[in-house]
Amino acid sequence: MQWETVIGLETHAQLSTVSKIFSGAATRFGAAPNAQACAVDIALPGVLPVLNRAAVEKAIRFGLAVGADISRRSVFARKNYFYPDLPKGYQISQYELPVVVGGSVSMVVGDAEKTVHLTRAHLEEDAGKSLHEDFHGMSGIDLNRAGTPLLEIVTEPDMRSAEEAVAYAKTLHALVRWIGICDGSMQEGSFRCDANVSVRPKGSQTLGTRSEIKNLNSFRFLEEAINYEVRRQIELLEDGGTVVQETRLYDPERKETRSMRSKEDAHDYRYFPDPDLLPLELSESWLETVRASLPELPQAKRGRYMREFELSAYDAAVLTSSREVADYYEDMIRTLKGGYKLASSWITVELFGALKRAGLEISQSPVGSRQLAGLLLQIQTNVINGKTAKDVFEAMWNGEGEAEAIIAAKGLKQISDTGELESVIDGVLAANPKSVEEYRAGKEKAFNALVGQAMKATRGKGNPAQINEILKKKLAS
Repeated sequence: MQWETVIGLETHAQLSTVSKIFSGAATRFGAAPNAQACAVDIALPGVLPVLNRAAVEKAIRFGLAVGADISRRSVFARKNYFYPDLPKGYQISQYELPVVVGGSVSMVVGDAEKTVHLTRAHLEEDAGKSLHEDFHGMSGIDLNRAGTPLLEIVTEPDMRSAEEAVAYAKTLHALVRWIGICDGSMQEGSFRCDANVSVRPKGSQTLGTRSEIKNLNSFRFLEEAINYEVRRQIELLEDGGTVVQETRLYDPERKETRSMRSKEDAHDYRYFPDPDLLPLELSESWLETVRASLPELPQAKRGRYMREFELSAYDAAVLTSSREVADYYEDMIRTLKGGYKLASSWITVELFGALKRAGLEISQSPVGSRQLAGLLLQIQTNVINGKTAKDVFEAMWNGEGEAEAIIAAKGLKQISDTGELESVIDGVLAANPKSVEEYRAGKEKAFNALVGQAMKATRGKGNPAQINEILKKKLAS
């Protein structure tokens, strides 16, 4: 039987506020256990939550960025369940009336654009954390995270492969960082995904029973977990078994998911409106103020790059993969006053290659945007050729200075003098009569061999365009 995979993601983005969603306690990462848990966070008797305006504004920013409906009136609810790191015995969240409804996220998967529709995005508080490694025979509880503001972003079951799920997660990750609502640190738990995975016979419109894989905090784990879970469910069904609705965890060492608990439905949480919090009401003027503060969004920027700079869909997507990359590119082309495709190629190939080998982000690059633009100016003005430019880039990466100084110090300036090049080419033609004969007999490869010999004779410093032009003239005579 042929099977179709159906995936929906629930993503928890920690909102980058200074204090928690219902208290004034700090949200800094790395504090000593329980050093940032105040009376409100640990639910001491008589305390009352007070909503953090900055958290609401960040939720609005997200809703506007994805084209969602922003609820003018939303309600906080109590989600009741027992877990040791949940001090209240309930989590303040939103249920029937969330702040953000609908919207969509578009991303590039391979060469195609895919749109994932969102169900909702709602505000809620995080729980604490259970610590198992540091205690012999017991567990500790750290409530520093309790009350940290989260935006839970829920998709429709629109994705059909792990590749699509990862592309969506990466696009969402870039977006929340782009609009400044989340730092996106997956190592610190600021951005984590739960994957709802099911399979069904191809052509069926009925959803299969889903498993929810919790707390995936890397794109690689997300892909591995989904692929494993799909294989597990298909094998189970083809052996005559049934898939049980449950929550599962992913074990990255064994590269498999394992059962954690039966999956609860909404009614199991006994949601009801929180009596300590008034309904959240948003004014039109506040929404318009937030709308005006949004930067140009990745999808719009991607389209503009394709229109104005004539870049491919792939290159435009890569250059808008993060705000830092887009800023680097735009700073380069301002310095170059053009050179859109040249700048794109150097960022996506040479710079990204060097960053990957060094394990660095673009913000940590030893070669800044204006430095790289300075190197490309040397190519544009025919001071050096593309091959030599790669050697200069390596020297710049190693801290040897600006492109112009490196070229002068190493004597790398391109030979563009016609007389000098003609003399070199005459020598090449005289030394390679067989290649000349083959070219005149119609073998194009022989021409490339002669160009190679000419470049070798100039120690790679000959102007390739001029060498090609002079060679063609001389071979035609």
